[in-house]
Amino acid sequence: MIRSMTGFGSASTDVDGAHYLVEIRSLNNKYFKSQLRLPDELQGLEAELESLVARRLNRGTIVVTVKFSDTSAAAAAQINSKALRRYLDQIMSVQGIDHDAARVDLGSLLELPGVLVNDTGEQRMEQARSALSNLIKQACDRVLDMRTREGVVVHDDLKTHCDAIATHLGVIQTRVPGVLDQYQQRLRQRMESLLKESGAAIREEDVLREVAVYAERSDIAEEVSRLQGHLVQFAELIDSETTDPVGRTLDFLSQEMLREANTIASKCLDVEVSRRIVEIKSTIDRIKEQSHNVE
Repeated sequence: MIRSMTGFGSASTDVDGAHYLVEIRSLNNKYFKSQLRLPDELQGLEAELESLVARRLNRGTIVVTVKFSDTSAAAAAQINSKALRRYLDQIMSVQGIDHDAARVDLGSLLELPGVLVNDTGEQRMEQARSALSNLIKQACDRVLDMRTREGVVVHDDLKTHCDAIATHLGVIQTRVPGVLDQYQQRLRQRMESLLKESGAAIREEDVLREVAVYAERSDIAEEVSRLQGHLVQFAELIDSETTDPVGRTLDFLSQEMLREANTIASKCLDVEVSRRIVEIKSTIDRIKEQSHNVE
């Protein structure tokens, strides 16, 4: 069953006082394009997480937002005692300062470069890697579930449009023999009118030759057959149980359907056929729009 390209999924977990949240939004796009929004301390995981998403979601603009907060003791920045001692030694070595009367603001010292160090060690990164990998998989599963549910709606809409085109084609096929008969009658009347004054008689072979030329020039059987074939292939794709992306194939088929409809319109000048072709082309445009929503 086909899937839509729009979807949303989220997942969260707590590990040793650290909270991780992953949100994935999927939007329409002809190709795969990902955007990862990571906290600064987790930027090192960008390539790995993007690869995980690309393996699960094949098409669309995928926006991944990762939120992270740590309320554990490990979140506290570490004091670089060597750097702090170095600053104090430099202060004490400055000439002309009454060191006994001077007061040192420890809070200000902590703001000096290098005094506070955030621990972003391998252990924390490994914890984040494991937690986020699981959350990415869960969020992708929920995106795919939503895509599948929306795909059912898209499938039913596409099926309705295909059935409408098939109905119009059936009417067009029944009109073709009558169109030739009408042309033969009009041709005979025109020839009789032109030859009436001269008293010449119409030669039946001349009429049949002109009708044959018109029939060959306006023959739409091949175009109708190809358009019906495209409809069959289109229906097979949207009814298929495959999980492979089919959106681009559907878009290509809709373009081919429009090409055949235009050819039919140019070859057959019957009023009823023209009206039906206008309806078919309008329906194909709606199919093209919906195909852009299919993964």
